[in-house]
Amino acid sequence: MVTQDLLNADKRLSYKELENINGGFTVTASFIANIASSFKVLYEIGQNFGSSIRRIILSDLCGL
Repeated sequence: MVTQDLLNADKRLSYKELENINGGFTVTASFIANIASSFKVLYEIGQNFGSSIRRIILSDLCGL
């Protein structure tokens, strides 16, 4: 069976066969939720980094 597939490997697909090909990229709700949570994490990292820089510049650090 594998040899038969190899013999037909150079066969061109017809337009009907091309229409039946499934696959590719789909946008799902979980994909959108993951993208949104990624942006939220990046935003929070930026907030914390900016707050740290501001506190260092203003010498407003908490004592341990």
